[in-house]
Amino acid sequence: MGEPRARRLCLLALVLVQWHHVSVAMTFTISNYCPHPIWPGTLAGAGTSQLSTTGFKLEPGQTAQLAAPAGWSGRIWARTGCVFDAEGAGVCQTGDCGGRVECRGSGATPPATLFEVTLGQGGGQLDFYDVSLVDGYNLPVVAIPRARQGACNATGCMADLNRSCPTELQVDCGGGAIACRSACEAFGQDRYCCSGAYGTPDACHPTVYSSIFKSACPRAYSYAYDDSTSTFTCKALDYTIAFCLPTSGIKKSDAMFLGAQMDGQSTGDGSAGAPPIYSNNGGYKPPIYNYGGGGSRWPATTTSSASSKRCMQPWLLLVLVSFSLKALG
Repeated sequence: MGEPRARRLCLLALVLVQWHHVSVAMTFTISNYCPHPIWPGTLAGAGTSQLSTTGFKLEPGQTAQLAAPAGWSGRIWARTGCVFDAEGAGVCQTGDCGGRVECRGSGATPPATLFEVTLGQGGGQLDFYDVSLVDGYNLPVVAIPRARQGACNATGCMADLNRSCPTELQVDCGGGAIACRSACEAFGQDRYCCSGAYGTPDACHPTVYSSIFKSACPRAYSYAYDDSTSTFTCKALDYTIAFCLPTSGIKKSDAMFLGAQMDGQSTGDGSAGAPPIYSNNGGYKPPIYNYGGGGSRWPATTTSSASSKRCMQPWLLLVLVSFSLKALG
């Protein structure tokens, strides 16, 4: 009697261990090295569930961990300049997601620097991941995977693109640029958006604006068809996603291709020969990110603007929103 029962308990334990291994396949460690608070947001891709939280606050120096199941696909970014009321309603100067602390299936309002990932389903499948400037830039971010097998490359953009952002792409709240728009968002033209007659890899090529991003951050996506040097594959145990990471926090060999400022000079060089991160020789193709109503890798076409975009202080926007709600009530 005792032996069969013990055998069943052992089998049950093995099943539970395997279930846990499959159901919680990855941990994202999100760290804030910025000198100001950030509000990370998360958005799951179509067909995958949202993470346990879709938005929260991180003070300078704080870290949070989020578990993700095997096969999870989505994006993570950081919002800045946010003000929220006691119910979690409010507004952010950059990266806003529907005016809530919890994004709840809403994507980042451009411009925002995005970490995008599709985790493998297990059984030796690779993860696909990248850092994208296709929707513009608001903060430096680095994604550092810890390899389960083989080697994994860090990717991201450590450069402060707000300082070098062309005037016509700047988002300025009165104290200098706080974000840098993509040319697609700023001008809404097909050649910048890789749409219409420019909607194929053969027709859509780097522009003077995407080249500014690429030169500063060679490993980051600079336009929609920038796959060959910007999509990474890896068998990773977990990922660290660090905002405003100092150069001391990463290997110099990686920092050289992430746009870090070293000895007063940018090491980003679009012709510097970044290592061939992605190759289709093995038959792998980067995933097409689809976020339903939250947007995709393709930037949204907006009204043309020839000058920098002005914004209001978040506390003033919150006052206006509260006043409007009271007036309606």
